[in-house]
Amino acid sequence: MIAIGIVGYGYWGPNLARCTSETEQCRLAAIADQSATALGRAGKRHPSVRLYQDWRDLVADPEIDAVMVATPVSSHFEIAINALRAGKHVFIEKPITSSAFEARLLIEEAAKRNLTLMVDHTFVYTGAVEKINELVKDGSLGEVFYYDSTRVNLGLFQRDVNVIWDLAVHDLAILDHVLDLAPVAISASGTGHFSGRPENMAHLTIFYPRGVVAQINVNWLAPVKVRQTLIGGSKKMIVYNDLDPIEKVKVYDRGVTVGDGSGDITELMVSYRTGDMWSPHLSFREALVVEIEHFVDCIATGKAPQTDGHSGLRVVELLEAAMRSLRQNGHPIDLMPLARAS
Repeated sequence: MIAIGIVGYGYWGPNLARCTSETEQCRLAAIADQSATALGRAGKRHPSVRLYQDWRDLVADPEIDAVMVATPVSSHFEIAINALRAGKHVFIEKPITSSAFEARLLIEEAAKRNLTLMVDHTFVYTGAVEKINELVKDGSLGEVFYYDSTRVNLGLFQRDVNVIWDLAVHDLAILDHVLDLAPVAISASGTGHFSGRPENMAHLTIFYPRGVVAQINVNWLAPVKVRQTLIGGSKKMIVYNDLDPIEKVKVYDRGVTVGDGSGDITELMVSYRTGDMWSPHLSFREALVVEIEHFVDCIATGKAPQTDGHSGLRVVELLEAAMRSLRQNGHPIDLMPLARAS
């Protein structure tokens, strides 16, 4: 049975620990956190695990097979590269690293040592996103026109990343999973309202071939929590509301038909189609449990995870490009050099 150690027991670490404990194919063996208070909580909830205040001691533990990293983004690389060099498989909370350069180094190290490197893009493993992926890939939506997401709430303010790196990263991972298209350009605008703090609201526009466009609105200063995405296609359209407890995905048989202009000039050039709405059956298994099971299976079989290091790298490249655009007041950044490089 694969023994897993978790570095970081703050915001996300307890969720990783709980779900790891619930996964039959592995066992939670150790937890590391520099906070004695956090370790005290971990010890009460998981009395059988070894506790370390220094993550280096956990990485050096010979009984640990895999390390999960749930620490601030700025520390991801140091912990992960040392874990890989110690022969451990690695699972990293999103985003994979704070730079594309660091992500490439992790990918190379994992490949050199034949180790599994996986990024915790949790939404990819939800029943809702898996169903959306199925509807896009099997042609049910027809030609995809747009992806329009609103992901806002009050807090949680981060210190080492802005709202783009904290919230927009989810949509970038979903887009990377669902669309079989490489983005060609990205534009981002945003602002921070508190001195010394990163941007707390932003808008991103991502341009793809064939006129496909994705728009993402993220905000830490909204009075309500909203997690809603609209996906428009030539045949059908999707409303994805992650906060809906029952019908997270609704598929609408609605759209428009544009004439070719060959008829009488008095004929309407645009006709509207209004059909049924249906909510497909979704798996409601906890995404993090599904994800950890996938991680363990990849370790056992050697297959590449759905959200492997390359997926993490593509997302970080978009985040870096978005930051360049943000610093240039929304000037679009050409992504074709990235596509050619990869």
